[in-house]
Amino acid sequence: MEFVFEKINVPNKHSFITRKLPLKSNDSVHSHKNFELNFITSGSGRRIVGDHISGFEKGDLVLLGPDVPHCWEILEGGDQKAFCIVTHFSEDIVSSDFFKMPELEKVVDLLKQSKRGLHFKIKDDKKIRQILKKMTRLKGLEYYIHLLQVFNKLLKIQEREKLSNPIVQEGSFSRNLEKINKVYEYVFQHIQEGVKLEEASSLLNMAPNSFCRFFKKKTDLTFMEYVKRVRVGIAAKLLAETDKQITQICFESGYNNLANFNFYFKSIMGKTPSEYRKSFS
Repeated sequence: MEFVFEKINVPNKHSFITRKLPLKSNDSVHSHKNFELNFITSGSGRRIVGDHISGFEKGDLVLLGPDVPHCWEILEGGDQKAFCIVTHFSEDIVSSDFFKMPELEKVVDLLKQSKRGLHFKIKDDKKIRQILKKMTRLKGLEYYIHLLQVFNKLLKIQEREKLSNPIVQEGSFSRNLEKINKVYEYVFQHIQEGVKLEEASSLLNMAPNSFCRFFKKKTDLTFMEYVKRVRVGIAAKLLAETDKQITQICFESGYNNLANFNFYFKSIMGKTPSEYRKSFS
């Protein structure tokens, strides 16, 4: 996967631009000077922000500061009908006279935190989704007002995760990304029949203990935690989009024990598989 520096063209006489865009299976890791708010409206895949790599699904909401390398990639065999609503706005917004108002101090602080990438964990994305969808059609003052409404809602979201380490060196980032990608591809290809630590570590020519330390440092997850999240992510997608029996989904997501499946699914998703499915009915 290549790294690309991208220039985002915001139309003249505009400070912001909001678009609905497709996500691709061969997207490049890229960065740009603008702030970016990325909201996934459909699909799932792999999210890369700086040196943090994890899965994404519908409802994923991330705010990025300028120059943060990132990519939302559809994995081979994944949902090809994936879309996001992306808002880009100027890196100079923080220093503008308007944003020096006392009432906007918390918004400015939020934007400063986004230099590491902020993942907002929302349980109900309906209101933010509606505002962002509307922003793709708005212009002028009404557009600006809606952007402030989005900021207001972001400030009310208590669960936020800082994704990337503060400083990312492009050379080391690219090398580490290539290594982690090898592991990710291995996990997705072998998730059903079984993932083995020894095989994963051998991909990087590392001893298992060294591999585990490396993986934890680069992804902020242990290797087995990551495998569990992949399995639960696959299960969640099947529960939401198919009528398959929960027992069948358990096996298709790599579990051979229904009790373990139920336990890990609830520990990660906060709901049992049956409760999660009901939320989509």
